[in-house]
Amino acid sequence: MPLPFPFDFKNPDYRMVVEWRLERLKKIRENPKGLSDLYHFYKNNPAQFIIDWGNTYDPRNIEKNLPATIPFLLFPKQEEWVYWFIERWKNQERGLTEKSRELGMSWLTMSIATTLCLFNEGVSVGVGSRKEVYVDQKSDPGCLLYKVRFFLSSLPKEFRRDWNEKKHAPWMRVIFPNSGSIIIGEAGESLFRGARCSFIIVDESAFLSNAASNEASISQATNCRQDISTPNGTGNPFYQRRISGNTPVFTFHWKDDPRKNEEWYQKQIKKIDDPIIIAQELDLDYAASIENVLIPSAWVTASIDAHIKLNIKAEGEKRIGFDVADKGRDKNAAAGRKGPVLEILQEWSGADSDIFKTVEKVFEICDMHDYPEVYYDADGLGAGVRGDARVINERRKKNVPFYPFVGSSNALYNPKGDMFLGTGELKDGLPARTNEDYLKNLKAQGWWALRRRFLITYRAITQNEPFNPADIISLPSNLNKLRELIQELSQPTYKKEEGSGKMLVDKMPDDVKSPNLADAVMICFAPVSKSWGFFSS
Repeated sequence: MPLPFPFDFKNPDYRMVVEWRLERLKKIRENPKGLSDLYHFYKNNPAQFIIDWGNTYDPRNIEKNLPATIPFLLFPKQEEWVYWFIERWKNQERGLTEKSRELGMSWLTMSIATTLCLFNEGVSVGVGSRKEVYVDQKSDPGCLLYKVRFFLSSLPKEFRRDWNEKKHAPWMRVIFPNSGSIIIGEAGESLFRGARCSFIIVDESAFLSNAASNEASISQATNCRQDISTPNGTGNPFYQRRISGNTPVFTFHWKDDPRKNEEWYQKQIKKIDDPIIIAQELDLDYAASIENVLIPSAWVTASIDAHIKLNIKAEGEKRIGFDVADKGRDKNAAAGRKGPVLEILQEWSGADSDIFKTVEKVFEICDMHDYPEVYYDADGLGAGVRGDARVINERRKKNVPFYPFVGSSNALYNPKGDMFLGTGELKDGLPARTNEDYLKNLKAQGWWALRRRFLITYRAITQNEPFNPADIISLPSNLNKLRELIQELSQPTYKKEEGSGKMLVDKMPDDVKSPNLADAVMICFAPVSKSWGFFSS
């Protein structure tokens, strides 16, 4: 238990915390022999050390009737991140943290770096950013190493021990005389070239000016690089690594902060008055500034719990959408719907397995959740699902038909129908065209139909427009993999094919990881025809 009393982050009483700390410090000084055991405890419990003794500084607290210096009490997600970070360090692997603004990540990263240097011998920490002014300006509280110095100087002498700011904190350095550890700051291009570090923290990594040069130099300097940033579009290595599937990712959303709520969010919208900044820096939307995003993140966010907001029951057609992965970085994904509500979302690796075992797992999902049919991606590796499903169905008492969804096919659903389906998009000046006139293939039709659902849902919720319950989509807030799905849904872009003018959908712009979860959802909700064939006994 971090504190012996409950603490309300929304209405903080720091006086109680200070009094509790003073009482603990008094007991420590009455029994100084216990310090060595305490050092050992904090070495293994660094988050608890920050909670027990750490402080932060923010001059903006004054207008909130709070002191500028306050105890650094980690909320649950911050504490979770500390141990996630430690795991990356111990495993000697890279990690990436995507974050909303104003979550205290700079204070958290510098506090954990300082704590590890205090209680571990010979630790060398690299702290990097794109400009020196962000790393070290002794008089600027916004700088990273300022936070280190402040954290240390505000500790009781029993923990900072022989550390002296004048002796042990020169420009771009903080030295720990008792442990022999050090924190080194660098900025600009080719960070830490020639250095050797226990771990390196790269602040606002998505904004580095010469990311390729830094990628090469840092790779040789440490086994544990931690990239931390708010999104900055998709044209940078931070985004590429975020969606690669090869790097552990930690997500810090503003909703993880107990001090923030919907009222706070609405105030930010009014204060910032820029939807792109709101989407990118608060809602973690990497595609906010990208043109031709098929499904804007604002539409996706509006659809969360849409069935509750619009008082709609989860009833109607039940089906599974199944996206088949190879044995590389992509994963298999299954999405299950009941009417307009996405009920389940699962993802699993295809490594050390085969298509047959993957198909068996889909049958298990159907049996567990009572889904009567499956639509699967029949392009590429998915072509093998047909035979495996037939073999499995032959040995079952209850057949589950598998219908192929061939995205590359130009055999569209309702080819003579109106491509816009009455969503009002004709107001954009586009001429009325049929599905076969406007859509290149079945993949484009499936994605455009999914876009339509999100658009109708968005307008129903934000503009009170009338709607048919069968035309919306709702993503329950407790859905597994929801945040990953939100990210993937806004990844695809669209363009017109030269010559024909038909719509093409690019699921993987900039050669990024395939959006397997979103693909499964698209197939799950796609307009399809059972006449395309099914495979049972």
